[in-house]
Amino acid sequence: MRTCTLGILSDIHYAGAAEQARGRDYELRAIARPLVRAGATAFRRFVWRRNPFAGNARLEQFLQRAGGFDYVIANGDYSCDSAFVGLSDEAACQSARECLGKLRQRFGGRLRVNYGDHELGKLSLFSAHGGLRLASWHRARTDLGLSPLWRLDLGRYVLLGFVSSLVALPALAGDMLPAERPEWERLRQEHLAEITAVFAALRPDQRMLLFCHDPTALPFLGREEVIRARLPQIELTVIGHLHSNLVLWQSRLLAGMPPLGGLGRAVRRFSTALNQARQWRPFRVRLCPALAGIELLKDGGYCTIQLDPEARQPLRFQFHRLRGAGAGGGDYKKG
Repeated sequence: MRTCTLGILSDIHYAGAAEQARGRDYELRAIARPLVRAGATAFRRFVWRRNPFAGNARLEQFLQRAGGFDYVIANGDYSCDSAFVGLSDEAACQSARECLGKLRQRFGGRLRVNYGDHELGKLSLFSAHGGLRLASWHRARTDLGLSPLWRLDLGRYVLLGFVSSLVALPALAGDMLPAERPEWERLRQEHLAEITAVFAALRPDQRMLLFCHDPTALPFLGREEVIRARLPQIELTVIGHLHSNLVLWQSRLLAGMPPLGGLGRAVRRFSTALNQARQWRPFRVRLCPALAGIELLKDGGYCTIQLDPEARQPLRFQFHRLRGAGAGGGDYKKG
């Protein structure tokens, strides 16, 4: 087989008409305390994303540049999730449908789609609004046709995508409605059984590429004996969620910090994830940044992987900036 080129994009955060109608300050309006709102405004303006609807233009740029890919992997977060409850919100579902429609029209059967946390819903960073909703899970499957687990075999490589929010469910206890928790836990057990079955069936000569939106899930995977025994066969794990390599670098710097209680559920969730971040290392993590990047660095873009299906040559992971986000990139080579 000839060399294959994979195109990878993540954290598109596309905004359809209904989400745009809510205005760019939709998150700020959900914050009751003036001082917190002022801090969130500064954070959004100077560090994170001044325009939360910038993903639309960046998606169009990606589609224009996306020639020559054998396969395309979308690694989660297709809407702005402006109601914070995932696809159970009609406006967010409309955004995700439009976003995925553009990708499916462009790439057809060459497209593989992962779940992000915003497909299922999550708490707002600065307030207690939102969270996981079972209705979002069902809508992702029925309305958008998303498969929780996908697998693609390319020679000696096995590519696998899964739902990080399900695997990391114990870290998201505060995001769930109490009445929905038993069903979420049942879905998690089923999903873990599907994932471990793929690992258990790996041949010794096969290599794996994992696609995981939120790296919070990785330590939970590593607790599974079948998966832990096959960690040396994981060539690379491509994550999203963090939006910028700056955040990935900070995550590695803060890895092992103690969980912080008393500062809200969002801070507790993030600090708990960082406490486990040292366990990301065996998965050989690389980040696909958000298409729009972050405001501080203007570092939006997408990634590519070039691989020899027979694994005779090392694979190459490369980041590509989109117009307006600077120039340059970086390569990763694995022997």
